Amino acid sequence: MEKGLSSIISESFGIEKKDLNTYSPLTLAYIGDVVFDIVIRTAVVCHGNTRANLLHRSTAAVVKATSQSEMMDIILPHLTEEEEAVYRRGRNAKSKTTAKNAPVVDYRKATGLEALMGYLYLDDRMERILELIKIGLEEVDVPWNTKN
Repeated sequence: MEKGLSSIISESFGIEKKDLNTYSPLTLAYIGDVVFDIVIRTAVVCHGNTRANLLHRSTAAVVKATSQSEMMDIILPHLTEEEEAVYRRGRNAKSKTTAKNAPVVDYRKATGLEALMGYLYLDDRMERILELIKIGLEEVDVPWNTKN
């Protein structure tokens, strides 16, 4: 089995693997935010080489809390019990920050999605991350066309 990026980084820096259940949901969301962002940025860039501001607008439309909340509604029925538990922990975590342009309920669901992405990433389950994101994007309006 091929190692995931998380394991490669941990080994390179001599970091021991830890039980993922010991991580706080906000810590998982912290790394999951970046993982989700890199997947979406990669998809946007691969759909067309264009100006950076158009790439940014296309990415921002998907990574904002309201879009992530919509995606989570679509993804939720496809989660395993373990994944759903991680999502709930993230959704219910008490954060000191809130989204500037999203209702609290959307922000919490987005945090749950990011916690799930972080958990799966640290568990070297990138294929599952991609599978879930793909499911979520199927029914959400995605501005892949960066040529507008």
